[in-house]
Order: sequence, then structure tokens, then C-alpha cells
Amino acid sequence: MKVSTSLFFERASAQLGNVQGSLAKTQEQLSTGKQITKPSDEPDKASLVTRLESEIARQKSYQGNIKSIEIRLMAGETALTSTSDVMFRMKELAVQAANDTLGAADRKTISLEMTELRNQIVSLANSQDSNGNYLFAGSRVKQPAFAETANGSPMYMGDQTRMNVRVSEQQSIPVNRTGTDAFVPVSRLDKNGVTIGVGFFQVMDNLIAGLNTANGNDIRRGIGELDTLQNGLSLAHAQVGTNLNMVDQQTMILEDTALNLKSTLSSIEDLDYASAITKMNQQMMSLEAAQ
Repeated sequence: MKVSTSLFFERASAQLGNVQGSLAKTQEQLSTGKQITKPSDEPDKASLVTRLESEIARQKSYQGNIKSIEIRLMAGETALTSTSDVMFRMKELAVQAANDTLGAADRKTISLEMTELRNQIVSLANSQDSNGNYLFAGSRVKQPAFAETANGSPMYMGDQTRMNVRVSEQQSIPVNRTGTDAFVPVSRLDKNGVTIGVGFFQVMDNLIAGLNTANGNDIRRGIGELDTLQNGLSLAHAQVGTNLNMVDQQTMILEDTALNLKSTLSSIEDLDYASAITKMNQQMMSLEAAQ
């Protein structure tokens, strides 16, 4: 078959256009450092890249969540540790005040220091995180957990909501302890032999009142109840520590997962520069020959 001049030039022009297109694609790959510069190049790989990028973004979100959890839990741990330290001093004073050799004036002096300690603990119970949210108020984070009352001891004003934040598809971590979980009330028998609940700070106020009136029974009862309060704090502290351990473990898991995802994405998406440069040189020689 005879090839016309016009057909010859048409085919040559098409070949030249193909070579130029291939060269342009390679040059674009080199400029971006990516094998896939647009989804139409390799639809299957482009779809996989999109899924991997979405999963990496999700892992990044979990990492942000877990950092916020860690900050809040550490703030709670600090508050509970400080409260325990103050409670130990209060117990020392109570034991000292129970000594029969002390007079009424001595006990009143002790009660003054104990009142200051009690006020410190109220302040610690109303600790806030870096965002100004109250740590021990349940979900009512914008109001103090404990509020002074006109005719009594501070009362818990929060709720019993325990908030959890998701750190993976299957796992959530608690971010708070409610006020009654950390500052646990005690059970007490009243004069009629009926068990009643007595608030954390009412225990302290009753003990301070016993010191001011030199009431030995109230002082001895207060010493025993302080132990109960301390046990509640210790349990809350241990639970916060457990949650912080979960944070550490999940942080490592998230970091490993993110690294694996990024490595997989890199193997699919990143360009082999040596091969690309060799390919570009070959395409340039083909272009020169076609021209």
C-alpha cells in the first residue's frame, strides 16, 4: 500500500506528540517527586493513595485526642497527689490532737492549721485544666466541682458523667474522675444506729469542730474517717495512673501505625528519581529522533 505524504506527516506528528506527552509527564513527576501526578494516570493506585491519606489523617486525629487526654489526666494526677500530701499532714495533726496531754488551747491552735489545710483541699478539688475546665465536675466543666454552702460544708455541684475520648476505632480512654469518685463520702452511724452518708469536706469540718470543742470522740472518729478519705484518694490516683499507662501504650501503637501507613504510601506514591531521570533522558533522545 502506498503511503501518502499527508498520512506520513500525520503519523509523524502523532508520534511526536506522544513522545512530547510522555516527556512532559516524566518532567512533571520529577518536579513533584510523585509517581502519580493526577488520578487518571493510574486510577487503582490513586484510589489506594486516597484511602491511605484518609487513614493517616484519622490516625493524626487520634494522636491529637490522646495528647489532650494526657494533659488532662496529668493535671488530675497532680491535683490528687497534692491533695494526698495535704491529707497526710491533716492526719498527723489529728493524731497529735488526740493526745490527752494537749489542752483546749492547743487543740484550737491545731484546728486553725487544719482549717487552712481543708481550704487548700477545696481549692485542689476545684482544679482546672489548661482550658479552664474543672477537672472533677463530671460534664459540668464550666462550674466549680465543689461550692461552699451558707450553713454547711462544701457540696458537690457536678454530675456523675464519666467522659471518654476515642483513641482508635475500637478504644476509648476516660478523661475525668467525678468529684464523688475522687473525694469519696464516708458512711457513718448516727445516734440512732442508722448508716448515713457524710460528705468528704463535712468529715473535715466535723473533725475541726471536735478540735474546737475538745471533743475526744469526734477527734477519734475523725482520725478513722480521714483514713477512709485517703483510701478513696489513693484509689482515684491509681485509676488515673492506669489511664496514663493506657495513654502511653496507645501513643506507641498510633505512632507505629502512622509510620507503617506513611511507609506504604511512600512506596506507592514517591518517585524513584534515578529511574525517572534515566527514563527522561531516553524520552529526550526519542524526541530528538522524532523531530
